[in-house]
Amino acid sequence: MAGLEFKHKIDIIKGRFARSTAAMTDSDESYGQFEDICGDHMHHGFYEPGSVAASDSDHRLAQIRMIEESLRFAGVSDDEDKKPKRVVDVGCGIRGSSRYLARKYGASCVGFAISPVQVQRAQALTASQGLDDKIVSFQVADALDQPFPDGQFDLVWSMDSGQHMPDKKKFVSELARVAAPGGTIIIVAWCHRDLSPSEESLKPEEKALLDKLSRAYYLAQWCSTADYVKLLNSLSLQDIKGADWSEYVAPFWPAMIRYAFTFKGIISLLRSVVDRHKRSTGDAIDDPRVQDGLD
Repeated sequence: MAGLEFKHKIDIIKGRFARSTAAMTDSDESYGQFEDICGDHMHHGFYEPGSVAASDSDHRLAQIRMIEESLRFAGVSDDEDKKPKRVVDVGCGIRGSSRYLARKYGASCVGFAISPVQVQRAQALTASQGLDDKIVSFQVADALDQPFPDGQFDLVWSMDSGQHMPDKKKFVSELARVAAPGGTIIIVAWCHRDLSPSEESLKPEEKALLDKLSRAYYLAQWCSTADYVKLLNSLSLQDIKGADWSEYVAPFWPAMIRYAFTFKGIISLLRSVVDRHKRSTGDAIDDPRVQDGLD
């Protein structure tokens, strides 16, 4: 297109092995439990290194700070003429980010997830907070095949969803495709460490750890920040930068362990187990083989 400069800023904020609670939300059986823990921001908070978050309010503030630090890192402007007007929240879950960004910038925001259960919950939360669905809307869609035209959004936001994408090349290509000329793409994701020039792969014990995390948190293909950068460079994008924020999210995990042993945490876990059992029982009764036996 003559006369247009296609300039996208890509910001990858990477951690090492343990990066986010959002992974569990890919399982509809678990999202309620994690909403109990995290509220409607199902992602890490941003903490001072070595700090201890003592209360739920500390975590909520840290989650908002994660959003703000990500925007600051990416250089997203608050200026009236430069701030984003159209935002897409990729893999949004029940995403508080969509609502936060819409309020902060006065922007229209579209969030999407592959789970109808999460989208319904996101819609309910948005309505309960008095936000017009013309300002913040949610739909079921696939991040690897986004239902939007090219160049649609000033800000393409992916908070802790990239680790669930089985095809990183397609994932990144779709983010770039829907970004408007001069727009910004922010990716916050779990990554494994970058390999040194002498390494061809991770160590066996590292691979074993990643396999355990993948099984526990419903993760797909792993990659490093360097892998993301390579993919982004292949698309001729500009101003690509990354950072390791592991030390800033580390306080989240001890807090989650402490929560699991509180009365609220135990009740939430039991409710999740009961709900899973009910769904499993319903699936079994719907099975034609069971129906034949009942007849």
